[in-house]
Amino acid sequence: MEVLFILFVVAVLIQLLYLVIIFRELAVYKAPTKVEKVPAVSVVICARNESARLERNLPLFLEQDYPEFEVILVNDNSEDDSELLLLKLAAKYPRLVVRTITQESNIMKGKKYPLTVGIRAAKHEIVLLTDADCAPVDKCWISSMASVYDEQTEIVLGYAPYRKYETLINKYIRYETFMNGLSYLSFALAKMPYMGVGRNLSYRKKVFYNNNVFPKHPHLISGDDDLLINKAANGSNTKVQVSSSSLIYSEPKKSWDEYWGQKRRHVSTAKYYRKGNLFLLGLYSVSHLLFYCFFILVMMYSPYQLIAGVFFSIRMLTQAFIFRACMKKLGELDLFWYFPLMDFLFLFYYLKLFPDVFQTKPASWK
Repeated sequence: MEVLFILFVVAVLIQLLYLVIIFRELAVYKAPTKVEKVPAVSVVICARNESARLERNLPLFLEQDYPEFEVILVNDNSEDDSELLLLKLAAKYPRLVVRTITQESNIMKGKKYPLTVGIRAAKHEIVLLTDADCAPVDKCWISSMASVYDEQTEIVLGYAPYRKYETLINKYIRYETFMNGLSYLSFALAKMPYMGVGRNLSYRKKVFYNNNVFPKHPHLISGDDDLLINKAANGSNTKVQVSSSSLIYSEPKKSWDEYWGQKRRHVSTAKYYRKGNLFLLGLYSVSHLLFYCFFILVMMYSPYQLIAGVFFSIRMLTQAFIFRACMKKLGELDLFWYFPLMDFLFLFYYLKLFPDVFQTKPASWK
């Protein structure tokens, strides 16, 4: 029974190392001083059959308070009235540039081809990506994301939370989104960036052209954001932006089937990450899983229940302290009181999605 206790302590120590070395980076992060000269920006949005969302959200991007920018909307084989809507908006907003795709790409799956069209159409070196179902918090989104660029910066990672609703699935999706954001933002701050989220992501065009990621994975539906960042990002060329004005909100899935389908597409790209990233991410997930498994076994079969309870409490309190600070930064503080339950439920998240990391299922991005 001593072996169970020792394994439990090892899992606790690994978890604590991630909390105090990696995740603490986001908890104590303070935004750098804004640069005096802001760069011109090309916002790129890809949309397919999104006329209702475009009518609601696109003006929010076109009316941003920023001196020099354009919004490139790639209309990807839409069959609704998107084309008519975009004609009306283009007449009203000179900053709007529309590119229409009328044939499916036989070369690149998912959003890769329309995104390539949009980036090639961009006239500015800095591109800022989001989706048609996303909406900025205010008119300072572009300003916030562009403000952290300097001569060395090539990539800026933002955070994209989901809208809040009083349902269990909403809290679970938002908690999973928080955990994902906590991970990629903290690792980036620790000089080990490994991914970004295409709903709120910026990089220089040369990052796109120099790394040539899309043609290397043409069969993947996902990967237009994380695989590019995984290859191009490093500790010196990547920054994060988590100010309140930099947040981009979008609508979460309403059913579990839709949510799991979305997550399967997302995790299908993970096996293409750099090996070091896979090891560190896998070690955290495994230690998280074993933390609870071994604790339960120790409580059932080991004489070390009391000291195991102390280790359990230390880990949970450390996590609570760091998570609260991070949730506050990312606008997710209302999730704090649910985190003990969600932390345990994450075990089923790992178990359900782990097989999908190693297989790719064909689908459509819309």
